[in-house]
Amino acid sequence: MTIALTGATGFVGKAVLKEALRREETARALTRREQPPREGVEWVAGDLSDGEALASLCTDTDAIVHVAGLTNAPDPAAFEDANVGGTERLIAAAKAAKVKRFVFVSSLSAREPKLSAYGASKAQAEKRVEASGLNWTIVRPPGVYGPHDVDYFEMFRSAKFGLVPLPPGGASSIIHVEDLARLLLDLVDASPALVRRRTFEPDDGREGGWSHKELAKAIGKAVGRPVFAPHLPRAVLEAAARADRLLRGDKARLTADRVGYMTHPNWVARSSHKVPEAVWSPRIGGEEGLKTTAEWYRAQGWL
Repeated sequence: MTIALTGATGFVGKAVLKEALRREETARALTRREQPPREGVEWVAGDLSDGEALASLCTDTDAIVHVAGLTNAPDPAAFEDANVGGTERLIAAAKAAKVKRFVFVSSLSAREPKLSAYGASKAQAEKRVEASGLNWTIVRPPGVYGPHDVDYFEMFRSAKFGLVPLPPGGASSIIHVEDLARLLLDLVDASPALVRRRTFEPDDGREGGWSHKELAKAIGKAVGRPVFAPHLPRAVLEAAARADRLLRGDKARLTADRVGYMTHPNWVARSSHKVPEAVWSPRIGGEEGLKTTAEWYRAQGWL
């Protein structure tokens, strides 16, 4: 089987590519930058705005796993072209090449599109996928963590110093990147009766997710420190986002758009959108995954 993959050089995409090669699948991967040769991988130069590259990516392909997307941007308008327009162009290329199977990585934030420009763009992209006529499956991951991740790393780094600032009270689900990679590939050739034209919200198997404070304490345990984890009002987070923009410019991790969905109280994966156990189930529990992730950060000198 030949699998076309977007976002192969990003955090989730790297894990999907690694898992595909472990399964001895042939991968055709879109990349904006030149990559070293890798056995089992055919690199396609281009991005989601490049119609010729997308046509090459989709030709003679059995399935597409669409991971690529813009998750953070100083200008909220940038999400529309990257996440909606990019998905539209990839769908067009898939249909032209007669690729029927399409697995799309969305986000839990698509449930509440009014909270952030990112969530709104993912919700619109989902609508494009649903109307495509392809044999599609949509996956809305919760918080994805694991080796190489830079977003949750901020919490690990704070925990090392015993302080993890939190948004207002709420709960969220998480999933280890390796479990998510397995799911995306398991969906490619799963029984159509179980996955065709369905939207899933996977997690680490923890019923009800993690309260923000529980997750902070679990990360503290992973790095070997008790932590003080105060809930901060939205106004304080908005001020912090402005400060981060001044300090890090376009590389700011905390943006006003992110504050919008961080302050929502419920980002827990819903049991009504659970992946059938006949298709996939998580293998890496939260405490185990957080511990091994902290060990990876230490080994890399990040902590």
